[in-house]
Amino acid sequence: MTPPIRMIVADDHPVVRDGLVAILSTQPDFEIIATAGTGRETTRLVSELQPDVLLLDLEMPEMDGVETLQHLRDSQIPVRTVVFTAFDTDERIVGAVQAGAQGYLLKGAPREEIFNAIRVVYAGGSLLQPVVASRLLKQVTGERPPSPNIDALTPREQHVLRLLAQGLQNKEIAAELTITERTVKFYVSSILGKLGAGNRTEAVTLAVQRGLVKLG
Repeated sequence: MTPPIRMIVADDHPVVRDGLVAILSTQPDFEIIATAGTGRETTRLVSELQPDVLLLDLEMPEMDGVETLQHLRDSQIPVRTVVFTAFDTDERIVGAVQAGAQGYLLKGAPREEIFNAIRVVYAGGSLLQPVVASRLLKQVTGERPPSPNIDALTPREQHVLRLLAQGLQNKEIAAELTITERTVKFYVSSILGKLGAGNRTEAVTLAVQRGLVKLG
């Protein structure tokens, strides 16, 4: 029998931490061996327990996520790390990857993406969400990512985006526009690509920030 993937979950918010543990515990090949709420606690637990994978938030007291990664690297404490955070700035992404993170997911990612990232990283691979990989590449090559532009979206895509902002699911959007769910998925995929978003939540967030849509 294959041994489970032993993990430490590090996040400074108890509710988020407990939620992640509950979600991850649904997978038979995952084993949560500890949780941490600060950077220093994280480095201590990783050193003592030597987990296979560390799921790490970047916003941590005492030492933030990047500092935690740097400490683990400088101390030569081997652990494969998936960053799971709300921070999507180029500097944060580059800092985390340079400090040794093998995976980088934005909070709001579907649970299947989280499961997959953990398994890929555990197996020795790396996994960055498309929007993260794009920003990292552009930062490294010196390019600045373009701001999302409403003109890049077709009128139909703008309509779908507004429905996404209302919280409608694909089936509901299909019924609203009298189209198939497959067509909705095509529109959503196109919207994510044009806005440089990794998922629906991020697309709506970016659209609201740029004034493309309004909530409420």
